[in-house]
Amino acid sequence: MTPFRDLTEAQRFEQGFATPAGDEARVFCDYAVRGDTRALLHVEADPSLRGTGAAGRFMESLATHARARNLKLQPICSYAVAWLRRHPDFSDVIA
Repeated sequence: MTPFRDLTEAQRFEQGFATPAGDEARVFCDYAVRGDTRALLHVEADPSLRGTGAAGRFMESLATHARARNLKLQPICSYAVAWLRRHPDFSDVIA
């Protein structure tokens, strides 16, 4: 697993995870900046990671990142909406 990264110029969060085959693939989220809020537009996992739980681990990293930097998240993407709804322990980061 590679560290969670905020690629601010690309307005993208990303993180790498090991695939079942032992390679590395990425999960990413494109976002829009609205002051201290990040509107989560699209979360996508590489097809080789689907079903491995990588997207959920990525979302936990993303929410932890937001909390540490006093950012708020506005989930637009249906996956981000559902994940944050299922994890009320991160309700403090929702805009």
